Amino acid sequence: MYRLLFSLVLSRMDPEDAHHLAFRVIRALPTLGVGRLVERFTRPDRSLEVQALGRTFPSPFGLAAGFDKDALAVRGLGQLGFGHVEVGTITSVAQPGNERPRLFRLLGDRALVNRMGFNNGGADAAVGRLSRLARRTHRPVLGVNIGKSRVTPVEDAVPDYERSARVLAPYADYLVVNVSSPNTPGLRGLQELDALAPLLEAVRAAAGRAPLLVKIAPDLADEEVVRICELVTRLGLDGIIATNTTISREGLSAPASVIERVGPGGLSGAPLAARSLEVLRLVRANVPAEQCVISVGGVETAADVQDRLDAGATLVQGYTAFIYRGPLWARQVNRGLARIRRSRAERTAAVTAAS
Repeated sequence: MYRLLFSLVLSRMDPEDAHHLAFRVIRALPTLGVGRLVERFTRPDRSLEVQALGRTFPSPFGLAAGFDKDALAVRGLGQLGFGHVEVGTITSVAQPGNERPRLFRLLGDRALVNRMGFNNGGADAAVGRLSRLARRTHRPVLGVNIGKSRVTPVEDAVPDYERSARVLAPYADYLVVNVSSPNTPGLRGLQELDALAPLLEAVRAAAGRAPLLVKIAPDLADEEVVRICELVTRLGLDGIIATNTTISREGLSAPASVIERVGPGGLSGAPLAARSLEVLRLVRANVPAEQCVISVGGVETAADVQDRLDAGATLVQGYTAFIYRGPLWARQVNRGLARIRRSRAERTAAVTAAS
């Protein structure tokens, strides 16, 4: 049914308008009186629970930052079956983001290109919502993703991130330093070690007891990924999220004229899958076994998610396939993961019985 709705209606709408329409419905779920009924249908199987970052995640599968920038629909998203929801990116200073149009579909590639530019209401506006969410016991695990305010010069990034961390970390189950979006000028330069080390040290001090992770780009060279892993380990951070969107346009089936018309921005979705998996394996091989590694980029099916878990991911996030798969996507993934695990357990039991 959703596939037909997407084909006939949503795909013909401006992508950002379609997002806002779907977002309003999801946000309203808890207040419409149907959220708990939906949740009974979408709730992950107990066998999928994961212990990480000092929390119990109902499922290893969650929603990546970018969908709910201002923490407005966390409860509704949890009722759709996501085990955790990462909100943001939130900046210290409220900002409208880049001019529209700034979100584009590449339908044949099952991909999106965005140059949103961290549009959000700012840290101060988010505090009230986050504090109310933090007091609720019935909600998904809550991640908070912070980035540099556009008005802040790159050389002043540290105090900008510090302030966001100080304001928001008390209400986050985990905090993420985003230095890898391609849509804020100069931001990706903060992944260079000379800039990243003091930034992460300062944010860690400001974050207090909140688990702290850093989100990296897929466009880093392998050697740069390894050096960031070493830095994160040395500083005692809690984990790494790999990866953000890519500026690459390699391997797309869309005509060059379409890609040129879309213009710059971060590419997400299926074309990112191979590189995201490569970076995950590289990160897992270069951080301690107990460190949390969250894999994101190009996952769509339960098999995709299980492949990331098999490659060493602690948790897995998605976003772009939500647009293409619809509101039951998390349920489909969770049910598929449970089937995969049952099948593996049955095979193991059969082998054990035969030996």
